[in-house]
Amino acid sequence: MNEKPPVKPAVLYLDVDGLDVSPGRALLRAHGVEVLDIADNPSPGELENVVALLIGYDRVGPEWIDRLPALRLIATHSAGYDMVDVAAVRARGLWLANLPGAATQEVAVHALAMALALIRRLPDYDSDVRRGRWTNPSGPLPRLPGEMTCGILGMGRIGRAFAALARPLFARVVGYDPVLPDEQWPVGVERVDDVDPLLALSDCLSLHVPLSAETRGLLDARRLALMPPGAVVVNVSRGGLIDEPALLDALRSGRLAGAACDVLAHEPPPADDPMLTTKGILLSPHVAYLSPGSLRRYAELPARNVIALLEEGAPLTPVVRPGEPQGSTAP
Repeated sequence: MNEKPPVKPAVLYLDVDGLDVSPGRALLRAHGVEVLDIADNPSPGELENVVALLIGYDRVGPEWIDRLPALRLIATHSAGYDMVDVAAVRARGLWLANLPGAATQEVAVHALAMALALIRRLPDYDSDVRRGRWTNPSGPLPRLPGEMTCGILGMGRIGRAFAALARPLFARVVGYDPVLPDEQWPVGVERVDDVDPLLALSDCLSLHVPLSAETRGLLDARRLALMPPGAVVVNVSRGGLIDEPALLDALRSGRLAGAACDVLAHEPPPADDPMLTTKGILLSPHVAYLSPGSLRRYAELPARNVIALLEEGAPLTPVVRPGEPQGSTAP
């Protein structure tokens, strides 16, 4: 009797058009894994062997999970995984893995660059020069970081890397994180016991927290009003952390001196989005993570999570494990 050949495991890339994932594809093929891409419209038969779904920023919920009978792992190409329906992952008993640390230094440096550009009013001065104003620049005078307090909301990998860059520049660095143990708290950063007192101290605030039901709209009108007059806000995490209409009101009223966002509530923003035209906002197009090294890591690490699952039984960087209770995440 002829035995059927073993089924070759497959992975499906979903919504990775903006990423060069060729190093990851090559790794997978070298380990005997078939590589599929949603852009190639794979057949239902091909989807039957998909053990891992590798995703960009597309939302993934039951509609995808139910289509893939052999699915064992969803792996993101980012540290954040708010685009994944975690409840559906747990209900199916899947692994979920992210990319912690793939662009820690890149994002921290980008946040600091944005903060310093606001503090020294570089976007306004650039605009003045382009409009023919060389002397008597408009608006308030730029400030010195050495006379300011820098607040850091979220002291994970990126928050701590940002703190290391900010400490030599600012007069005082303060931070809030509800879960980081004291033994991991960075030297030179004062620990504040809640969000509100942190904001009240922060002449410059940098956000480094994930987006969740608890953190969506975290920086609302009430909390923005707690910040010192003339403060600046930097967000390189997720756009949904900030109530954008409240931020716009604070900028228009002069309560805040500036805001810098690498992320927005709607990406890309519509042409009529006031975030594009309100004075005092510095924007970049969700690129804080970019560098040659980070792109290589982003391409390879999701593939390495798949290979580890197939060869060792578990991905390298899990945030949800099969069978764990609701609300649990990886350390």
